[in-house]
Amino acid sequence: MAKIHILDEHIANQIAAGEVVERPASVVKELVENAMDAGSTVIEVSVEEGGLHSIRVTDNGSGIEPDDCETAFYRHATSKISQGRDLFQITSLGFRGEALPSIAAVSKVTLTTSSNTDGRGRRIVIEGGQLKVNEDTAAPRGTDFIVKELFYNTPARLKYMKTIQTELGHISDYMYRLALSRADIAFTVRHNGNVLLQTMGGGDTRNVIAAIYGTGTAKAMLPIEAEDMDYRISGFISRPDWTRANRNAMSFIVNGRYIRSYALTQAVLRGYHTMLPINRYPLMVMKLDMHPSLVDVNVHPSKLEVRFSKEAELTALIQEAVQKVLMQEVLIPRPAKQHIGKEGAAYIQEQLSFPRQGMGDPQAAAPHHAAKPFEPAEDRSVKEAKATPSKLSEATRQEAGPHAPELREAAAASYDVQKPASRSSSGMPASSGNNFKPGGQRESSLSPAARQVSKDWLQTGGGAAPEIPAFPELSLIGQHHGTYLIAQNDTGLYLIDQHAAHERINYEDYFEKFGRPADASQELLLPITLEFTPSDALKLKERLHWFEQVGVYLEHFGGQTFLVRSHPYWFPKGEERDLIIEMAEWVLQERNIDLSKLREASSIMASCKASIKANQKLTEAESVKLLDRLAACRQPYTCPHGRPIVISFSTYDLEKLFKRVM
Repeated sequence: MAKIHILDEHIANQIAAGEVVERPASVVKELVENAMDAGSTVIEVSVEEGGLHSIRVTDNGSGIEPDDCETAFYRHATSKISQGRDLFQITSLGFRGEALPSIAAVSKVTLTTSSNTDGRGRRIVIEGGQLKVNEDTAAPRGTDFIVKELFYNTPARLKYMKTIQTELGHISDYMYRLALSRADIAFTVRHNGNVLLQTMGGGDTRNVIAAIYGTGTAKAMLPIEAEDMDYRISGFISRPDWTRANRNAMSFIVNGRYIRSYALTQAVLRGYHTMLPINRYPLMVMKLDMHPSLVDVNVHPSKLEVRFSKEAELTALIQEAVQKVLMQEVLIPRPAKQHIGKEGAAYIQEQLSFPRQGMGDPQAAAPHHAAKPFEPAEDRSVKEAKATPSKLSEATRQEAGPHAPELREAAAASYDVQKPASRSSSGMPASSGNNFKPGGQRESSLSPAARQVSKDWLQTGGGAAPEIPAFPELSLIGQHHGTYLIAQNDTGLYLIDQHAAHERINYEDYFEKFGRPADASQELLLPITLEFTPSDALKLKERLHWFEQVGVYLEHFGGQTFLVRSHPYWFPKGEERDLIIEMAEWVLQERNIDLSKLREASSIMASCKASIKANQKLTEAESVKLLDRLAACRQPYTCPHGRPIVISFSTYDLEKLFKRVM
């Protein structure tokens, strides 16, 4: 008896749907691409509940002939290709004829279409692959496609759908790419009645970028153009200082089709070379036009991956084009614009502190005045240094320069040039603040920040806080390349990354401060304006309360714009806007937000921006104070990002390097 048989058409369609229709975004993609192939100039997409309840795509294209309406839902029914050689020069977005039957097999579909202008059209209703209605109706020229209850007859597929916001994110992301690929088409995307995207269809790609990413981003984009015998490149790339934390804003459009390509992405990154910060990626819209025979789009069911016949030549052209654009630009980042008053001076955000009465503090009734706006909160040693005449010489103060103010001020309290600490064999002063008991234990207790970290560890159920080995007592030797401190003790040589060390110090300080943000939050005289994509703005409106938990009061101003009304005054000066943007990106990307995660992430971001950088010269006093404060940290061996702070070379290691021992 024969064991091999032909699958039923309905089962075959459901199997095909598993490849073509992965999620609601797949339905939107197929229907909108069909509308684009039909020559539409206006396309409207409306989804409800992330597309799981309803998807509607309406266009003003050529429509479908009445006799073809039912045939369009048969497997492999297409008007795009007719013979084998057509596969080698595909110019349309859709061509396989699998989209409509696959969608109809797992949903309830209503198609209303007209191919003429006399108001007569056709209406088709299909449920689970079964034709229910095929009748004449009144309809304007174009096509109206409604898909309801996606995966209603395949509960296993429905079970693995993500949240509404996740599915909506996939839909909006792909619609952004389609809008960027065809600036001549007017796109409108709505979710539950709210407009997520609206373009005018004038053909200007920069206007589409503004509609998606904001006007500030659109203005910062640089036009790019290049061509050779086979390829033509056009579009926009961002300046190296205008970047994102992921590759999501990098879009490649090949012959009008959005694609993903690792090779092309790497070519762009090679073009930027060392201009991009680590783990940062540019915004980019790159359109590539070529003869259809040079690209094979028939290698994946979703048609997002393609193969190029001359990939090496194409990547070389892209890399060269990016380099050429960047070399022609003055890539010095511009400072934030200052608002100038009538007298020509910039507005200053005053820091106000109000006295508390009846608190039992004799100083409580005295008014406090901030010397500088947004000055970082000072530790006790800084305040003592200001209260006590410093013995640090004026020459040492001048040598310190404008950088690392908190280290420079704090050094006055701990470093006495008239009474130098014991010196090492190099003649440099040893650290006077690392006082250890016999056995290598520090004499002083943990810093307030360290105590808070330990307390939080216990509160989170982590059990006893992990034991951190005591920081070694070190004698400062000097500084290498303005980046690494060189120190020694009886056991060997130590290199300390000054930026990573300062990051750790600031992290524990900010971690404590973010625990009580309301005490330091201060209203701004001039709010900070931020812009996000429409979908990000929609998500951000639902998560504004998280910003209040860390002292940032963010207000939706309308559309894609938000205003920062207040933030803690101790935010790193000059970095407030960038810090809040990074916090917003984190809040948008994080699926499960809790206060402890937000507090930690915010502390890491702030500590990085507030820390001294590489190639900054430190005086002896500043270097000694940095080591003292690092030794007081609860975990002084890695920065908040996990990079090592200290590297050691034992005396034995050095002797082996110099062949003193064999």
